[in-house]
Amino acid sequence: MGVRIEQTALPGIGLRQDLVTASGRRIGVIRRDSSRELVVASRDDPDTCVASIPLSDEEADALAEILSASMIASQINQLAEGIAGLFTEQIAIGASSPYVGRRLGETRARTRTKASIVAVLRDKQVIASPGPEFVFGANDVVVAVGTREGVDGIAAILAGTWSGR
Repeated sequence: MGVRIEQTALPGIGLRQDLVTASGRRIGVIRRDSSRELVVASRDDPDTCVASIPLSDEEADALAEILSASMIASQINQLAEGIAGLFTEQIAIGASSPYVGRRLGETRARTRTKASIVAVLRDKQVIASPGPEFVFGANDVVVAVGTREGVDGIAAILAGTWSGR
């Protein structure tokens, strides 16, 4: 079964969008002009709310980032599992990395390893497909895709231990 999303106009209030889970539970968002509310419906009556959490724009954005970060990593992992010899790995950049404060392009990671940096996770945000001008920060987590040797190479480059294999 695919994901089911239902929309309901709430006259005088706004729009309600519900995600119907595989188990039949409903998790929704009510959008008003300037606010959002996360709601959970009763198992027995989809029109009865059992939990409601008002969200500021900043909180809604943060929740979306948390959910999308895990989803992107999961999708990349699923893709890699389907292709023999392709690996994905999340590589943390420690404060002692020589690349903190430097551009992704300076790593020459793809040229040196034939593996790719496909995303960076920073403070619950996903930066998908960062370009060569992207500047790394301490505690960033790089999502790398490639052969085992290539992904290990990116980890070595970011740690400052690359031997130029």
